[in-house]
Amino acid sequence: MDIQSLVNKGLYAAGSLKRNSQELTFRIRNILTDAVLTRFLHLTIDGVVYAPEQIELRFTDRRLTAGSIGSDQPLSLKKGDSLEVAVGAPSGSLSDRCHIQIGFETAQFGSIQIDVQDSFNAAPSGEGSVPWDRFEDHDIEWVKKRQEYLERRTGRKYTHIKGYTFDPGLTRGNIEKFTGVSQVPLGIAGPLLVRGENANGEFLIPLATTEGSLVASYSRGMKAANLSGGIKATVVEDHMQRAPVFAFDSAREARDLCLWVADNMASLREAAGSTSRVVRLIDVETYVSNRFAFLRFNYTTGDAAGQNMVGKATYAACQHIFENNPSIRRYYLESNMATDKKGSSINMLNSRGKRVIAEATIKRKVLKDVLKAEPEDLHFHGMIANVGAMMAGANNNGLHSANGITAMFIATGQDAANVAEASSGIAYSEIDANGDLYISITIPALIVATYGGGTGLATQRECLEMLGCYGPGNVNKLAEIVGAVVLAGELSLASAISSLEWVSSHERLGRNR
Repeated sequence: MDIQSLVNKGLYAAGSLKRNSQELTFRIRNILTDAVLTRFLHLTIDGVVYAPEQIELRFTDRRLTAGSIGSDQPLSLKKGDSLEVAVGAPSGSLSDRCHIQIGFETAQFGSIQIDVQDSFNAAPSGEGSVPWDRFEDHDIEWVKKRQEYLERRTGRKYTHIKGYTFDPGLTRGNIEKFTGVSQVPLGIAGPLLVRGENANGEFLIPLATTEGSLVASYSRGMKAANLSGGIKATVVEDHMQRAPVFAFDSAREARDLCLWVADNMASLREAAGSTSRVVRLIDVETYVSNRFAFLRFNYTTGDAAGQNMVGKATYAACQHIFENNPSIRRYYLESNMATDKKGSSINMLNSRGKRVIAEATIKRKVLKDVLKAEPEDLHFHGMIANVGAMMAGANNNGLHSANGITAMFIATGQDAANVAEASSGIAYSEIDANGDLYISITIPALIVATYGGGTGLATQRECLEMLGCYGPGNVNKLAEIVGAVVLAGELSLASAISSLEWVSSHERLGRNR
């Protein structure tokens, strides 16, 4: 691509040319880099020259003429900014496809010229389907177009979907064709006393759910844990994976690649690390099957969940591998061995995301007074549940890890599909010498973030701030809190089952029919 094409694509909004009886308009949006415009140079449309005083530049919050731009009154056009250029409708006829030339003088780059052709009759993006725009899709005008389209197509009015309190531009990078919100009820459980290395103290827990009795159940488990000294939580491992596969003519070449990888870890770390200041390659697991070499790259990704980050890093490493191993026939960036959004046996052993262990010793008296259960009953039921989980081939011998994790994920802006992995769990209990119940759960694949993704959205950020977990430096704190919440839920449900209160509590709190 030449420089002029890059400028055209980076500054002109293709398909934005419009006209009516009063004016002709098109849009400029800056997707290149910050710039300061110091002078308007020219505008020509199909050979018609427009004076600066005839041209109006329209922003969301203001309007000005092109002639007002000067070195004493420069115009800042930051990356992501857009403006509409409007001129009076020409007296003569225009072709359906117009030649547009416009130029500005800039402080950083000298003169910039946009030279494009655009059509009035170009079908708007999404014609016949949901309206959208490649560059302005999160502007309020496009949100309203989709809402109007939705009501026309369905013949219904929508009040609650259309009701939101934040700037729709905040959702850029989180959702396409933003049309409104799906509001999930939010309850507050706790406080919960967590004794972690990063989370230490009492926390109010935001749970977004539509399941009646869930908040009450978790609160009950938290109360019992608090009265027994709280829940100890520990992050013991931190890995995020991408798992490419390389194909060869025979198994020997596949084996040899694995040996090469072991000998060249330094250069692989350099290649992967060049893509981000945050991502760090820990090691690479190698597995050979048939004539394929499966490589499982393990990274740390700071406070981000990191799936996209490690994809970019692994691509750079794979290119380095491919260039230095001519026997490779082809490769794929993902072999399905990273097990994105899927529970797996490999993660039970090797971890994905944070491996979190939550544990507590619940005093016999507390169990009896608060949860109406005996330690022996819970322990015996746990052993029976181990048999049932094994027979079923379940990925968790506990009771309902996914309940608390999902409710917290939705509340705090996590990728809810990661519950597929985080729902795996290993529960354990025993009765100690004092007759109290020791209970713990290991979550081997808890993928959470406190920065990036959905964590910066309006209500999600508030929930993270409620926990003191928003922003960089807090991801292990959040992981410890989630682990502790899961254990409180296990304790509560196990007690309800053992004391035969499970059905009655659901009937009392969970009925909405």
